[in-house]
Amino acid sequence: MRNIGAGVRGECVGDIFKERKLLMQKGKAGIPSIQVIIAALDEQEGIGLTIAELMDTLAHPRVLVVDGRSTDRTVEIAKNMGAKVVFQDGLGKGDALGKALEQTDLAVDYVVLTDADFTYPAEYVSGMIRILEEKTDVGMVCGNRFSSQLSMSALNRVFYLGNKLLALVHNLLNGVALTDPLTGLRVLRAEVLRSWKVKSKGFDVEVELNNHVEREGFDIAEIPILYRERLGKKKLGVKHGAEILRRMMLEATC
Repeated sequence: MRNIGAGVRGECVGDIFKERKLLMQKGKAGIPSIQVIIAALDEQEGIGLTIAELMDTLAHPRVLVVDGRSTDRTVEIAKNMGAKVVFQDGLGKGDALGKALEQTDLAVDYVVLTDADFTYPAEYVSGMIRILEEKTDVGMVCGNRFSSQLSMSALNRVFYLGNKLLALVHNLLNGVALTDPLTGLRVLRAEVLRSWKVKSKGFDVEVELNNHVEREGFDIAEIPILYRERLGKKKLGVKHGAEILRRMMLEATC
């Protein structure tokens, strides 16, 4: 794993907009092509803003929303924003990503994974893609929430401590050294995902993906990001920590 946060941290806002403009120009020429995947369940507060920000930032991305049978206006809003919507067969984020890979044409260059609650700013994605374009040994770039910019109102103390503890265990058991192994913002080379058969059903899917990327022979890079307070009701609970820990132990034996 390579942590290249120091270089990205020093970039000014102007640099970010220059990268964004470059990607827009490349997108018009068909390079790079981007597929965005968003798992959603009752996220009417954040899904529209999430999609709008991605479309405003990236060059003509394809947006796929995998819905877990929402009972609110999530599906309606996503479709109105121009996203393709499919419904997952089971429950959980891992199940949703498995469905997405079945429904997605991975003939694109890069795949963006993000959450539907507007916590992850889309402005970082262009820089993450730039890293993949410049460093051929990196297969996935992750947004590290635990930077100096982290607001405890966005990630309360219990979840902060829980994430830090799980990160420690993750690095010890799996040998994939990441500061924030459970982040929801990731950009991957599409080729990395073509061979991935998702086993996880829930929030443990990030652990499985980390190990998959390493087994495919790629490095993982992290950049520091600003993490916003979520819009809507939080889905992640203490019980999911046990699920994530179990996945770490399973991956360690593979």
